Amino acid sequence: MSGSISPSEISRLQTALRRLLGSEKLTINPAPRAGMSIELAADGEVIGTIHRDDEDGDVSYAVNIVVLEEDLPAAK
Repeated sequence: MSGSISPSEISRLQTALRRLLGSEKLTINPAPRAGMSIELAADGEVIGTIHRDDEDGDVSYAVNIVVLEEDLPAAK
């Protein structure tokens, strides 16, 4: 996957993810340096990364969300 994500794309993507996932608490943090992934955060806590793919002129975004076992509710 390649391609950097512009501030305009970040804003549009954040709006789309908030609508799709039903949470206004989602924010997208720009990459700290060129070539690094941008971060997806929920209520200020980073929960994953977003990668932009612009292969063959078709742009798509891959969201990788990480859920730690310690954040899961106790088993019943």
